Formats: sequence, structure tokens, C-alpha cells
Amino acid sequence: MTEELKHIKEKVERKSKRSALTFLVFLAISTGAWFLVKLSENYTTQTTFRLQFTDVPADQWISSADQSVKMSLNIDGFHTLRFKMIRESYRFVSISLAEVPYHQESGNTYSFSSQYVAEKVADGFDISTADITLNESLIYFTMDQLKSKVVPVVMRSDIKTQRQYGVYGIPTLEPATVTIFGPSEIIDTVRSVQTEVLAKTNVSEGFSEEVGLDLLGGQIRSNTKTVRATIEVEKFTELDVEVPIRVNNSLKVRFFPEAMTVKCLVAMKDYASVVADGFSAVADEQQLQTMQPLLDVHLVTWPTTVQVLSTRPDKVEYLIVQ
Repeated sequence: MTEELKHIKEKVERKSKRSALTFLVFLAISTGAWFLVKLSENYTTQTTFRLQFTDVPADQWISSADQSVKMSLNIDGFHTLRFKMIRESYRFVSISLAEVPYHQESGNTYSFSSQYVAEKVADGFDISTADITLNESLIYFTMDQLKSKVVPVVMRSDIKTQRQYGVYGIPTLEPATVTIFGPSEIIDTVRSVQTEVLAKTNVSEGFSEEVGLDLLGGQIRSNTKTVRATIEVEKFTELDVEVPIRVNNSLKVRFFPEAMTVKCLVAMKDYASVVADGFSAVADEQQLQTMQPLLDVHLVTWPTTVQVLSTRPDKVEYLIVQ
């Protein structure tokens, strides 16, 4: 009798489980069907999109900051759900002034058709512009003239050459100056514009390359975005030049030693043209007047085509000749 009751109980439990499972399946199906019906219906959503202006002319700036556009979206539940999942901070429309036909109304006030905003929103949500209603037919914004200034371009580079090679002379830039635009408080402090760092390694010959300008992280603007940098690279060698030591006064003085040895680095193509006459070494005149036992010696001039590596001696003995 006990076994029979146990068997009956198990049958009842299995039947109850099947009934519960069937109920859950039908509940899920009916809930899904209800959601599909609801999501297929159209809903009207009032919303606001911020405007972000791009491709603004370099000599202008948008003074109507934090501008937004109000609109109504009449879209189905699927698109409404997708829209609701976007944070308000990400609800913006990018307005390219290079693409949108805008018109000057008066002074610094400009306008463009709100239809352009509707098209951008429609493309972003894959809906029709007919589903979007804007409160205004024209969007107004203000754009003011920036102060301008012509400044030189300063080259920044990190050129690593092969052994015995080096950068020859000063890199040339085309253009060498650019016109920049910006608010007066910034433009008045700018004396030059630097290039981005031009980095090269293992260089053994000259080259020419476009390099971008550093416009202070967007604080200033320019119609010129890049310049062409031309770098000359030559093979170099070391050269010792004996430069006579002199003094800038009327006394006749003999120095020991009589010449300064200048070790310099010179391009092979300039090797033959580097002579002692292109250098000048002088003894300290004030020390001579106070009759110091040793005089400091300085190299004061040298050819622009050489790089001075070292000089010797830095002090000399002397004898005043009567």
C-alpha cells in the first residue's frame, strides 16, 4: 500500500511540473507578443539635441555656445527604446559649416535650415525626416571675427643621422610664417608657432617632408595646417684649426702659446673653405690691464658652417713687448 501511494504521489508531482512549465511557456509567449504589439506602436517623444559646430572658418569663432534644438520624434517603440538608451550628454548633432548652407542675417548673426538638423538625426536613428518635427524652421547662431597675427614658424625636430653624418645648416620651412587667428588675450601672447616634432633615425641624406603645426591644442587657428620642412644632411669630419690669439688694445703682446687650437666638425663639402681667418680668439683685456699672470682666452667668432667641439688652451701666459 505504501509503494502504491508513493507511485501516485510521483505521478501527481510530474503532472504538476508539466502544468507549471506549460503555464510559463504560454506566459512568456503572451508577454513577448504583448511587447511586440506595444513596440510596433508609434510614440511621440519630446527631446532636445545640442549643436556642435565643426569646420568653422579659421578667422571666426562660434560665440553662441551651448546651443540646442528642441524637436518631437514620432517613432515606433523599437526606435524609442533605442533612443531612451542614449544618455543626454551624447544627444548632439554635429553641424559642419563646410557642408551646411548658412546665411548671414545681420551683423554676427547667421542662420541655416532646421531641415539639416532633422536629416542628421534621421540618419543617426535610421528613421524618416517625416517622423521629426522641429519647433523652428531656421536655426540661428552667432559667429564673431577673430583677431589675426602673422608669426614665424619654429621647427621642432629629432633627427638622428648615421655615423659621420649630421644635419647641415638650419632647416628651411615653406611657408616660414603663418597667419593665426584667436581671441585677443591669447593672440597677444603668441610670438611664434611651433611644428610638431619631426623625428627620423638612421638618416644619411637630405629630405623634404610635410609636418603639422602645433596650434596650442585648438586655442588658436590657422588656414595653414602644415608646412614643408627641408633638411640638408651631409657627411662630416673633424678638423683642427690653429687660430692666432690677439688682444683688443694698443699694447704689443706676445702669447705663450701664440695660437688656440680649435677642434671642429665640418661638412666634407666645406672642408677646403675653412681657414683660420674665419675664426677669432682673444685674451681677456681687463686681466691684462691688472697684470694678471695668466689671461683667459675665448673663441669669439667662427664660421657658421662649422660646429666647435673643443678649444685649447683656455689660459695663456704673455709677455708685453716694449
